[in-house]
Parts: sequence; C-alpha cells; structure tokens
Amino acid sequence: MQAQKIEQNNLAAVGLMSGAMLFIPLMDIIAKYLSTSLPPLEITFGRFLFQLIFASIAILVVGNRSKLLGNRPVINLLRGTLLALASLFFFTAVKYMSVATAISIFFVEPMILTVLAVVFLKEKIGARRIGAILVGFMGALIILRPSFAEVGLVSLMPLVTATLFSGYLLLSRMYASSDGLLPIQFSAGLAGTVILGTALMVTTSLGLEGAEFLLPDPWQLGLLCMIGAISYVGHGLVVLAFQRGEAGLLAPLQYLEIVSATLFGYLVFSDFPDGLTWFGIGLIIASGLYIAHRERKQSDA
Repeated sequence: MQAQKIEQNNLAAVGLMSGAMLFIPLMDIIAKYLSTSLPPLEITFGRFLFQLIFASIAILVVGNRSKLLGNRPVINLLRGTLLALASLFFFTAVKYMSVATAISIFFVEPMILTVLAVVFLKEKIGARRIGAILVGFMGALIILRPSFAEVGLVSLMPLVTATLFSGYLLLSRMYASSDGLLPIQFSAGLAGTVILGTALMVTTSLGLEGAEFLLPDPWQLGLLCMIGAISYVGHGLVVLAFQRGEAGLLAPLQYLEIVSATLFGYLVFSDFPDGLTWFGIGLIIASGLYIAHRERKQSDA
C-alpha cells in the first residue's frame, strides 16, 4: 500500500515548528527541577520510557503494528541511541547551569553539523560559511565564560549534546526515508529505554553516587511522565512541520527555544542571562541563520 502524500503548506509548518520550539523547553525546566532530587540518568531514562509508552499506545490506537522500527531499523535505533545520549548530557548540564545558557551553547549544533557534513558527506564549504562557524563558536566561548569558572568541565556538556545531536541529524540526512512519525518515535523511545535502563542498572549495582536509581514518589513520577509527554508531542510536531514545510524556512525557528527557555527559567528559577551572555547568544543565532541561508541558496541552485 503506497503511503499517502502529505500536502505541503509552509504556513502550517511554521505554526507547528513555532509551537514546538516554544513548548519543548518546558521539558528541560522540569528536568532541572527534578535534578535536585533524582539523578539525571534516571530522569533521562524516565523521559524515554514514557515516550516509548506513549508511542506504543498510539500504535495500538492506530492499529498499524507492521514495521514498528521503520524501514531502516538499525539506523533508526542508532539515531535513537544518539538522541538518548544527547539528552543525558543535556539533562546533566541543566542540573548545574541555567536552561537558557545550556540551550544557547547547544545551538552551535548547525556549525558542528556543517563540519560533519563536509567530513562524511563530502559537502563543499566556502570561506563565508567557515567564517560563520568561527563566529558561532566564538559566541559559545563567550557564553561559557562564567559557566566554566563556576562549574568547570560540566559546562561543556551542551557542546557534547550538540555534537551527538548533529550525528543524529547527519544520519537523518544520509538515510532519508519515508518512515512515518510513529516508527521514528517508537524507535527513539525503545533505544533510549534500553540503553539508559541498562546504564542505570549498572550504576545502581555498582553503587555509584549520583547515578543510583531512586524510587520516585507520585509527584516525581508524574513529572517524569510529563517530560515524556512533552518529548513525544514536541518532537512529533517538529517531524510534522518538516514533512509539510521547507527545511530552510523552518530551521531558523529553532532559536525560539532560547526565548521560551529564558522566560520559563526566569519564572521558575529566577535565572536570566547577563549582557555579555546575550552578546554570545546573538553571535550564535546570527551564525546559525547565515548557515541556514547559505544552505537554502545552495538547495535552490
């Protein structure tokens, strides 16, 4: 049976993407709140466990159980593993630094993806894009300035997150497929649950402080469920947006995450970036927008 073609609608895609970007940082805010009482490894495991549960329920409701892992199960599971590791590093980072700062550093991801595409896909890169990459990394260094002095190497974790997520996107670019939303969500949930669950069992058995399983109370369990729901719905909106709109149009909208992360972080934790940090954020955004602009021009050529 041939898959139904999805109608292209840039306006709808922009709405879906904008909603997702304003919504997803709530997940990181809740993770930061929970990190005062639960290990980041357990929080990340909870995110993917509940995402797997929601995806399984959706599959049961829809009734399409064939090819649960999609057309490329190994690739989809590998992508899910990269996403799980990226989430683990990010949830660990927000335990020690503000969500807005961590997300701002994470947005060197377009620069890292550009470099990886040159290495693995042999894509050509000009002097202007190299300059944009350097500007973006300069912005990251400016943002890292106070964080590195306060928490040390932990402040580099958003950079690790960006690298892992770039690998996730690189695989998506290398193995573009017609997999629907449910196989993508199910694969990510399954890979994250298995990998992180195994790691949690090992750390608990070894008695590693700060990484041992702690039985969550009903309130904590509800918040873990909420993280899984936000992940499932938010990233589902992103997939739906990219199925309906142009990537070059949607990519810049990801920076809306900084806006909502700053707002939620201020309301919940009274965190607000200082002037120099905003300057670094501006450099990263400008760099990312320029790279998106250049990629769009090349794709139109």
